Amino acid sequence: MVIHIVDRRLNPGSKSLENRQRFLRRAKALVQGAVKKSSQDRDIKDVLEGGVVSIPLDGMDEPRFRREGGTRDMVLPGNKKFIEGDMLPRSGGEGRGKPSDPGEGEGEDAFRFVLSRDEFVDLFLDDLELPDLAKRKLAEAESEGIQRAGYATSGSPANISVSRTVSRAMARRVALRRPRPEAIAQLEAELAACEDETRRTELMAEIEALKAKARRIPFIDPIDIRYRRFETLPKPVAQAVMFCLMDVSGSMTEHMKDLAKRFYMLLYVFLKRRYRHVEIVFIRHTDRAEEVDEETFFHGPATGGTLVSSALQTMHDIVRSRFRPSDWNIYAAQASDGDNSFSDGEVAGRLLTEMILPASQFFAYLEVGEAGSNSFDMSDSSLWSLYERLRADGAPLSMRKVSDRSQIFPVFHDLFQRRGKHERAAS
Repeated sequence: MVIHIVDRRLNPGSKSLENRQRFLRRAKALVQGAVKKSSQDRDIKDVLEGGVVSIPLDGMDEPRFRREGGTRDMVLPGNKKFIEGDMLPRSGGEGRGKPSDPGEGEGEDAFRFVLSRDEFVDLFLDDLELPDLAKRKLAEAESEGIQRAGYATSGSPANISVSRTVSRAMARRVALRRPRPEAIAQLEAELAACEDETRRTELMAEIEALKAKARRIPFIDPIDIRYRRFETLPKPVAQAVMFCLMDVSGSMTEHMKDLAKRFYMLLYVFLKRRYRHVEIVFIRHTDRAEEVDEETFFHGPATGGTLVSSALQTMHDIVRSRFRPSDWNIYAAQASDGDNSFSDGEVAGRLLTEMILPASQFFAYLEVGEAGSNSFDMSDSSLWSLYERLRADGAPLSMRKVSDRSQIFPVFHDLFQRRGKHERAAS
């Protein structure tokens, strides 16, 4: 007998229908390209809200087998124009009609698809990763440890908890008033010494009743048995820390600070979404640096002169006190306008080459420019020249310039996209 089960339960709010997931898998490349394109003109907070993306309809074709070539006979009812052997012209023109040429060819609309917040962010971050994990592999998967998790009523005989089982059995016997062996033994001794037949009959009846009750209430019952319970405990395979170094000196205009903050907001979303175990340290600096919390980093006002070495020194002090390089994957992302005191360049370079870069897996530098300028035409700052010289010597540095909001997303994606070691070295 064949049983058919039809599940008509409503789709859970936190899940997507299987058809939707199948569609996303099949059209992933097209949808991902549309997500990247639409995200360029969005604000950071808008990225987290999902939205509508458009993909061409030709990407929606289902794969199918088609017969190519050969000959076949066809009957066209009502035909008064063609005879056997005539070639039928192809209809539809060139297809994909243009708005300026109404009526010519077959038009094709884009397919508009609404992505949830989670789907949008997952697709945007799908091919990004923390680069150059050479020392310790930081995996999204975690190793499994074992920890005690109380007791269970079923399990392996090897995991029986004798003490917990005995205590529960004793509590059950007391609650049910199970006769104690000492009480029965005392009555039996009294029976042996008794010569009064009436009393002997009463004692025998009482002893038999107590023994019957004791048989009904076993010393150990299956409901008393308890097993030690264990559960797997996820443990991070490795640890990583990201240092966010932002210049908030007087030379940084509001436009430059806005670009830097957008970059760091995107980095924050990427790290929290992509990796379960990553520490984020926020450092901002003028002519002196300080470690701050997230709220102060993104919203706290500050101004002053510029000493890049102060931020690098603060990062080095924190690494030395809290993040031992042998145990941690260390990353840093710095945003600045490139302005720095001339006398500070040598100090910053020495800190980088001797302290920071040898302990770091990757160091990303983002130089922000004035509004309206072209990032390709931005002149090389003193800091840019210093970092370019260090990168030429093989330092794990990646450098980019931005001057407009629309450049933040492609630059971020370019810095952290998944690629081979040779490609990373060339960047």
